[in-house]
Amino acid sequence: MKNYTHFSKIERMELSILLKKGYAQKDIGVSLCKSPSSVSREITRNSVYGEYDPHKAHHKAYVKRKYSKYQGMKVRENVFLENYVWDKLRRFWSPEQVAGTLNADYGKSVISHMAIYKYVYSIYGQRLVKYLTYGRPRKRRERKKRHIIKNRVFIDQRPEIINERLRFGDFEGDTLGVPKTSGETLAGLVERKSRYFLAQKTKLKYTMETFKELLPPAPFNNSLTLDGGGENARYQTLGIATYFCHPYSSWEKGSIENSFQRLRRFIPKKSNLEDYSEKEITVIISIMNNTPRKCLSYRTPKEVFEQEYLTNSNPEKLHLRA
Repeated sequence: MKNYTHFSKIERMELSILLKKGYAQKDIGVSLCKSPSSVSREITRNSVYGEYDPHKAHHKAYVKRKYSKYQGMKVRENVFLENYVWDKLRRFWSPEQVAGTLNADYGKSVISHMAIYKYVYSIYGQRLVKYLTYGRPRKRRERKKRHIIKNRVFIDQRPEIINERLRFGDFEGDTLGVPKTSGETLAGLVERKSRYFLAQKTKLKYTMETFKELLPPAPFNNSLTLDGGGENARYQTLGIATYFCHPYSSWEKGSIENSFQRLRRFIPKKSNLEDYSEKEITVIISIMNNTPRKCLSYRTPKEVFEQEYLTNSNPEKLHLRA
C-alpha cells in the first residue's frame, strides 16, 4: 500500500487543469494516483473564495503546515491540560502514563504521549525535561570516516582455537574512552582464556608501545585482537598475529569490552584519568583480577592465569600485576 504524501505544486497545477476541463474527482484521483477523498480534501481545504487556484492553494497549504509545527499547541491552549501535565510530570510520571491515565479517565482519546513530549521539548515546557527518565534525546552524530589500517586481517579469519578459548596467550586490546580534555587514556589487554586484565595509563599515540610493554614474553603472546581505531595502525610493530574487528562491531572483542565495563565501577564515564594515580589504577586492576568469575568456575583470573603460565612450562618468571 502506497504511503500518503502531500500534494506537490505540480500536482496542484494538474488538479486545477483537470477541474477546469470538467473531470470528476474520482477520475482526477486516478490520474494523480491519489484517492478521491484526498482530492476532495485538497479542494475543500485550499480553495480561496470557492475557487481552486493552484498557486494560492499551494501557499495556503504551506502556511497551514508551517503553523501546524507549533510545538505543544494542544497542551498550551488548554489550561486544565497544561496544569495536569505539569502536576503529573513533576510526580515523575512518564508522558505515556500521563496520556494513558487521562484518556482512561475520560473514556476517549484526549491527548497522545507524543503531544506531551512536544510540549515538554518546547520553550513552554523546558523546565519539565529534568523529570523525564532519560531527559531530552540527543541528535545522532554523524559517523566520522575511520582511519583505514593497511593489510589488516579481519576477525572471521581468526583460528577456531582462539574463538573457543582453547589456547593460553590470546589477547584482546583496546583503549578506554575518556573525555577529549583528558591528556591520557588507559591501554588495556585481557587474556581470553583466563580473563586476566592488564592495563596502564598512556597517551593515545603511544598505544602500541604500551601494548608491547604489557604483553607477556613469547610463547605466551600468540595473538591480539583489536578494533580499527587509528591508534592501532602500527600493529605490525608488535610482531604477533593480529586480527581486527569489522567496522563499528566492537562487540566482536567482547572480553576487553566486558573488562572495561567492570572497570567503570571504579572509574566512571567522563572521568579524567589524570585524577587517578598509577597506584590507584594498580589497586583497581588487582581487585578485578582477584575477584572470582562464574565463567571460570568461580576461580579468579589471576589463579587461572598463573596456573596456565606454569602448565605451559616456561622457566621465565612473569611479573604479574597483582
